[in-house]
This record gives sequence, structure tokens and C-alpha cells, in this order.
Amino acid sequence: MQNLKLPITIDPYKSAQRRLVCEGYFELSGLERLQAVTNGHGEHVNVKITFDVDEQGLITLSGQAQASVSLTCQRCNEDFSQDLQVEFCYSPVKNEEAVEQLPSYYDAVELDENGEVNLRELVEDELILAIPLIPKHELEDCRANADSTWGKLPDTLEKPNPFDVLKQLK
Repeated sequence: MQNLKLPITIDPYKSAQRRLVCEGYFELSGLERLQAVTNGHGEHVNVKITFDVDEQGLITLSGQAQASVSLTCQRCNEDFSQDLQVEFCYSPVKNEEAVEQLPSYYDAVELDENGEVNLRELVEDELILAIPLIPKHELEDCRANADSTWGKLPDTLEKPNPFDVLKQLK
């Protein structure tokens, strides 16, 4: 099967009736919000989305996405490559009231004015959430100063007690 460019929006109801499986890619250049928080790197985001109807009759779209992006290490300020892989499971809703009726194992995605889901935005949101809060190399790959310690205090930490002055006043 060849890797095709995916549509930006799609009707989840028609797709679920046909049990559609979309496998393809989005160009990374089209994901502006993701590019704003990364340093670019890869060309494509590989995506596979399956549309289905569950046993409760709810329309579902589930899948996975994978992209390779470049991030800045917060220890050494050098760029490094990070593979982002996400899995998701959504159910389309028309309004806020319908969100409350969804089972907890589905995330809600609102339909646009045409009754479609924006797949590109959905995948972009998931990838942004997959970016580490503090991106950094593995410690052995990092160029940060090797003699510095991270998260450890020295064994002997002697500071004068600020309350010693009160003892003298007694």
C-alpha cells in the first residue's frame, strides 16, 4: 500500500459506516503550531486512523501518529532528534452537552460547521502534547558539563543557623 497524503477534514459518520482505515501522512510544514515549538527536522507525520462504530453505537476514530522532530536540550542548548509517537481514541460530538454523555475512555472532538473533523489539527494537538515538558538528551549523550551534579545536594551543607541570634538575646 502506498503512503498517501491524508485529507485535512473528513466526515466521521460516513467514514465509520464504511469502516474506513486512513493510512498516510501530513506534511510537517502544514503543522504550524507544532513547528512553533520544535526546530523542524522531519518532513512527514505518519498517521493511521481507523473509523468504526462501537458496541454502544458511538462513532469512534482511533489511531496512531509518528513524527521525528528536533528539540533543544535544556541542559546543553544543543539540538537533538526526538521521535514522537502517540495513540488516540476520539468520538465526535456536536455540542458541549454531548461531551458529558461520552464514556470516559473516549476523548471528545467537536465537529465543525460542515459536520467534519479536522484530522490535521487533531494529530497536531496529540503530537504537541507528546513533547516532553523539559526536553533533554540522555545524560550520556549530553554535552553539558560532566562534573556538575543534577538533583543531588552535597553531603556537607553547613549554613549558619539564623536563629542563633535569638539565643544571644535570651
